[in-house]
Amino acid sequence: MLLASKHRSPLGAGLLAFLFSNALILMLALSPGTTARAQGQALPTTDLLLVLAVDASGSVNQTRFELQRKGYADAFRNPRVLDAIRNGATGSIAVTMVQWTGPAMQVIAVPWVLIKDTGSANTFADAIEAAPRRLFGGGTSISGAIDHAMLILPTAPYRGLKRVIDISGDGSNNRGRDVREARDEAVRAGVIINGLPIVSLEYDLDKYYFDHVIGGPGAFIVPADSYDNFGQAVLRKLILEIAMNDR
Repeated sequence: MLLASKHRSPLGAGLLAFLFSNALILMLALSPGTTARAQGQALPTTDLLLVLAVDASGSVNQTRFELQRKGYADAFRNPRVLDAIRNGATGSIAVTMVQWTGPAMQVIAVPWVLIKDTGSANTFADAIEAAPRRLFGGGTSISGAIDHAMLILPTAPYRGLKRVIDISGDGSNNRGRDVREARDEAVRAGVIINGLPIVSLEYDLDKYYFDHVIGGPGAFIVPADSYDNFGQAVLRKLILEIAMNDR
């Protein structure tokens, strides 16, 4: 082999260099990072990727769960939410809904939907109402809900200018790892966490959410004094959440 390499013709050396160069380009193009970036760039862009994480733990009886579901469905049918969406850079957001309880107990209730007009907003609202409750206990693991949301954000068929996890619930984290660890990891990855604490069972849950759950630039909470007021809080939260994309 050494002898052969010494006696290569200039044409053979040039051909080998050409083939090596193209092989290198092909390897780079097929590398996981490059492929992921190419796929990300190819995805349609939307203003916001929003994961709605809804509490389905043991403290949430069926009546309370129905109030949560109705609150979200009514909010997405409200013209003020659609106006906020239309005022964004792309005039659209992509949303999915997750039910959560214990550390390893989460389920996607409504898959990703791109909302950009009345029809798509109503489609998402209808899907929320039609989604059955699939979890009924297992503790309250807000950290588990955040970790699960971080797994499904990359599965969105859209590229979001902003990524937000929205946690609603009526209790503090009592299962799984420290919620601050999950929050901090998400924030370091560029994800914002907002909260909708339902202050009916724990009087200082709003303070707990503020100190332990929310994080990232502009993160906020909108407390609901009770489940009866949940719908009003959801509407206010969504309008504020979507409008903050313009900042």
